[in-house]
Amino acid sequence: MIDGITLTGYPHYHMDCDLQTITQHLLQSYEEIGGINHFDGTNLPSKLSVERFCGELLSLIFPGFHDEAPMHSSSLESETTQRIFRLITTLKAEVRRSLPFAATAPTELDEAAHGLVCGFLRKLPEVRRRLQTDVTAAYEGDPAARSMAEIILSYPCVEAIATQRLAHELYLVGVPMIPRMMTEWAHRRTGIDIHPGARIGNHFFIDHGTGVVIGETTVIGEHVKLYHGVTLGAKSFTKDKDGLPMKGVQRHPHVEDDVTIYANATILGGDTVIGRGSTIGANVFIMESVPPNSVVGLKGENHQIDSKSPRT
Repeated sequence: MIDGITLTGYPHYHMDCDLQTITQHLLQSYEEIGGINHFDGTNLPSKLSVERFCGELLSLIFPGFHDEAPMHSSSLESETTQRIFRLITTLKAEVRRSLPFAATAPTELDEAAHGLVCGFLRKLPEVRRRLQTDVTAAYEGDPAARSMAEIILSYPCVEAIATQRLAHELYLVGVPMIPRMMTEWAHRRTGIDIHPGARIGNHFFIDHGTGVVIGETTVIGEHVKLYHGVTLGAKSFTKDKDGLPMKGVQRHPHVEDDVTIYANATILGGDTVIGRGSTIGANVFIMESVPPNSVVGLKGENHQIDSKSPRT
């Protein structure tokens, strides 16, 4: 018997596994190692709740595109109001759970969570405006695109970028955990991994998208286009006195305006700048800055960097 639960009802082949010993050892690991949630002690944000409100946010950003039933214009106001009300309730609860893990935890958690959530929701119209430029970039940058509606409905980059832009607003005001949970939700769904801390300009397009990785301190200008498999990553980690990676330092590249980066290119380093108007070819590996208006490609085992000639 374990805590009043009899084991006599279990088949004999379960008992062969020494169920009671396994249970006790696992309980001991819970006590020694931790890593449990929603118990008497630590109460972390809920993954399921975060996933649900990510879906609600996308429905607010793209009304009618994430719903099974058609939406009539006469019900748009009431439906929007109801969604905002639900988000205030669910998002506030999860933000409140995350705040004790902030660098400077507020004393009044309910009040702080309410203010952060209301401020975040006020940003939604601006996020929508920025996302419209991303949808336009996809339409203008992909000859296979037949309409804006097709892009919103089917392109994984739209979902990944939309979620990142939403998560970035929470990241900027210091909400712990939840922004990363949001972008990892999109990562699992799309194969595109964009850290919520990345700063991304308007008219951003990721063609195909699978395998793209964009690190926390990456800066991306406007009218930038990436292809699948691109990594904008860190070259190395500066360690603190305890031998742990230092937080908050520039580790990832700066990609200036009007840059195109082709498939499976890897660009590393916090001091690496890809100059405006440059084209980075497929499969290149870059750890140093590239001048503006350059073309970077492979020549044998070496990179070849040429100046772009004026187009006729």
